[in-house]
Amino acid sequence: MSADLAVLEQKLGHVFGDHGLLVRALTHKSRIYEKSAEGDVSADNEQLEFLGDSILGFVVSESLVRRFPAFPEGRLSKLKAHLVSAAWLFEVAQQLTLGDFLILGRGEEMSGGREKRALLADALEALIAALYLDGGLETVRPLIEQYVIGSLQVTEGIETTVTDHKSALQEIAQALKLPTPRYVIVAEEGPEHAKMFTVEVRLGKDWTSQAQGMSKKAAGQKAAEQIIRRLS
Repeated sequence: MSADLAVLEQKLGHVFGDHGLLVRALTHKSRIYEKSAEGDVSADNEQLEFLGDSILGFVVSESLVRRFPAFPEGRLSKLKAHLVSAAWLFEVAQQLTLGDFLILGRGEEMSGGREKRALLADALEALIAALYLDGGLETVRPLIEQYVIGSLQVTEGIETTVTDHKSALQEIAQALKLPTPRYVIVAEEGPEHAKMFTVEVRLGKDWTSQAQGMSKKAAGQKAAEQIIRRLS
């Protein structure tokens, strides 16, 4: 079962006027196949994903031009490519715990669909489209600005975001001439569809931290963030 969609709406800062749009954005095609077999046919999120990809590209491009007016086209393109990549959208979806809200077929649920990279990235693009269709560009822009773009840092050709704490910690380790941070999974709790991971990160001999998350990556990001805060 997916989590309460009102919780997701609270995270998004938007209550849908057309609740069906939100449900459609979160509905994977595996669920539609099952409903079709049962005689209950509705739409999955693939068409919304197509629209969301274009909206995402436009808002990211506009924001980058506004933030970095002196950058050449090539550098802006590299920044954009990172921000709209499936790998980065997967990280953003994890920040929103989007996997908790997906509406999946039984087979996809059993195979760990709530944590699949491509599935989560696609659902995020569909969600962007749903927000746009329900409230317009100004409704979807805050989501993209806050979660996808974040507080973008550009230093000596290295583009990262402050939400990528693992990369930031690695850069700090290099600057301090410390070994590369080491991440270890120390605990796994809960059922397969709602498992909680505890990850420990060690930086040299003196710095260590543990954090929990709904995925290994999310837990690692939180643990890295904790050490960065202590180092600051």
